Amino acid sequence: MDAAHCYLEGNADAVEFCPHEPYANLLAASTYTLQEGDLPSRSGYIYLFDVEHSRLNLLHKVDTTGVFDIRWSRGGDGALAQADADGCLRVYKVDETQDKGYSLREVAGEKISSSMCLYLDWDQSSSSIVVGLSDGSASVVSFTDSNLETVQEWKGHDFEVWTASFDLNNPSLVYTGSDDCKFSCWDIRDSPGDNRVFQNSKAHTMGVCCISPSPSDPYSVFTGSYDETLRVWDTRSVSRPVNEVSVSLGGGVWRIKHHPSVSGVVLAACMHNGFAVVKVGGGKGEVMERYDKHESLAYGADWYKGKDEKRSLVATCSFYDKLLRLWTPETDMSL
Repeated sequence: MDAAHCYLEGNADAVEFCPHEPYANLLAASTYTLQEGDLPSRSGYIYLFDVEHSRLNLLHKVDTTGVFDIRWSRGGDGALAQADADGCLRVYKVDETQDKGYSLREVAGEKISSSMCLYLDWDQSSSSIVVGLSDGSASVVSFTDSNLETVQEWKGHDFEVWTASFDLNNPSLVYTGSDDCKFSCWDIRDSPGDNRVFQNSKAHTMGVCCISPSPSDPYSVFTGSYDETLRVWDTRSVSRPVNEVSVSLGGGVWRIKHHPSVSGVVLAACMHNGFAVVKVGGGKGEVMERYDKHESLAYGADWYKGKDEKRSLVATCSFYDKLLRLWTPETDMSL
């Protein structure tokens, strides 16, 4: 059921609900716009909305460079990280004042690469960020006392690293996925380029777009690919993960977001085929519901994570039509 929508200034590519109280009603959205010409430039915005009563109330807009990804920290400090086209990693904190309400304040920014920063993920302690880069590299950056410092960087892929994620149970392991069709895992304790835990180059027939470890199963990792397939991997044998479930979604699987309270239910952004709510369990997967109210590439997707999360409010955005939507799935998630 549709709740609200609005149009952004620029091509919409990411949405993220804040997972922390008292900020659970805050939704961040980002844009990326390429200005072509003799001197091409990339511009973008980060928007901060209040979604109380399932409405979109704009609180603040940050003018920045073209943004590829945003992610709230896992800790409760209201930190939002940005990966951008200038090779910079930036961190904002939520500020609150009586007269202006909530806003975003940049507390750290560092150019970590001459390549573009495409994707980011926080570790469980919110003290490190892994970033996927357009030159096939990945970087691990420490974040302490508003200071960003690169502690590891390695070239593990031949093409763009579209996704990079920390293992949720072992902070020493990082997963990466690339346009070279490889799904890899690295031990980052010392020289990760020399400590590859595994690399699967056969399962994905096109580039790997996203990697999303399950928050409810320590040995389950979900991947999405341009080959239009959502895959679930059993990582109990960490050096040889097993692809136990594959679900065809009819569009490149750009993002996968796990439901905050219902195990095995994910929201997938399927590029040319809208958005899908998928249930995985018992060795199989099925599409529970599709959402096709967007007219362009389905890129950004997330679940509301507040105290009344059972209501399953969803935010989605699409690229060229610059559209941000709030909606609630019609499917009973408890089934």
